[in-house]
Amino acid sequence: MWTVMPSPVGDLRIVERDGAIVAIEFSPFRQPVDGRPLGVRQDDHPVLAEAVRQLDAYFVRDLKEFDLPLAPVGTDFQRRVWHQLTLIGHGQTASYGEIAGRLGMTNAASRAVGLANGRNPVPIVVPCHRVIGANGTLTGYAGGLERKQLLLSLEQDALF
Repeated sequence: MWTVMPSPVGDLRIVERDGAIVAIEFSPFRQPVDGRPLGVRQDDHPVLAEAVRQLDAYFVRDLKEFDLPLAPVGTDFQRRVWHQLTLIGHGQTASYGEIAGRLGMTNAASRAVGLANGRNPVPIVVPCHRVIGANGTLTGYAGGLERKQLLLSLEQDALF
């Protein structure tokens, strides 16, 4: 099942399978890469409705930590990277090399971490936007750098 919600970063399609969120997609939406059908749109499905509620709260700065059932599909390495992303606090950032280090790997694994980061099927909730280049610059983002910048700016504390 799935639903679509408006957001400051454009429409988001949220996909649920077996009681867990498996994807959050930026528009324009594409066919699922795993070839599985999306099922029917069901805006009132409890898991989807809760995901929309939490994302709405995040976008108005009322939520800093998500509490949703997640089941992203990926390799063991990808899932390990995605878990590390969930440990980057709201308003914080980490470099690809730092993530590699947290996984017990050398900085040489930064590229592999970047590839896994880019394949994160549950962006925003699994905060791949919080990963930046070693020199502090914004680097690639599957949703586009403009979205990445907007998500990071939402997490910065107000200056007043």
